[in-house]
Amino acid sequence: MTSPVLEVSRIRKVFGGVVALEEVSFAVAAGEMVALIGPNGAGKSTCFNVVNGQLRPDEGHVALHGRAITGLPARKIWRLGVGRTFQVAATFASMTVMENVQMALLSRRRRLLSLWPRATRLYRGEALELLERVGAADLADRPCGQLAYGDVKRIELAIALANEPALLLMDEPTAGMAPGERAELMALTAAIAREGRIAVLFTEHDMDVVFGHADRVLVLDRGHLIAAGEADTVRNDPRVREVYLGPETLAADEAEADAPGWAAC
Repeated sequence: MTSPVLEVSRIRKVFGGVVALEEVSFAVAAGEMVALIGPNGAGKSTCFNVVNGQLRPDEGHVALHGRAITGLPARKIWRLGVGRTFQVAATFASMTVMENVQMALLSRRRRLLSLWPRATRLYRGEALELLERVGAADLADRPCGQLAYGDVKRIELAIALANEPALLLMDEPTAGMAPGERAELMALTAAIAREGRIAVLFTEHDMDVVFGHADRVLVLDRGHLIAAGEADTVRNDPRVREVYLGPETLAADEAEADAPGWAAC
């Protein structure tokens, strides 16, 4: 069996007296889309920050392709092949789309000290290829500050792909997007992940996005991993339904389901 791209093993993280993560373990394989969900305060952001090196866990370890990366600086983990997009897309608004992607390529190749007039001529072909992958080649010469938000999200994906990631972390990738744009972005991401054998771990509040595009779903609640598995299995898990619906709503829902004639409604 092929070893997973990402392995998270028994992670524990405490802030003061608050346990943010407790014995959290999971793995993500190449080409797999895995959603990490949970209510606010469940520990999703903490988990992401432990994986990409912004936080050091109190216990447990993280491995990338079998190599321990626990506690390494975020920049070194990035160079090892961990890309990330953020809930609020971040690009250089005054620069063109092409220049934004070129900047990512320059950083990847450690050429940011090059003089900018010459730098604008570097890696144009590679930048255009990345823009074509995300369906944004026609936007190459437009300033990012003039783009619609959905287009900015695609540019952010191209920037993340410039790092040639083995693992891509996506924090609320469809936040602020219209429903149609959300589906398009996640379908595009899934296709790129499968084609490039990139492991994708993403957080998301839109359950249509989660259950429509994730190969597996992980559910955190108050720092504990309470469910993990395929979408249908997790969707029907009583503990997951209780976390999202609340015990009173869940009890009423189950009573309605057991009532005579419910199946015919």
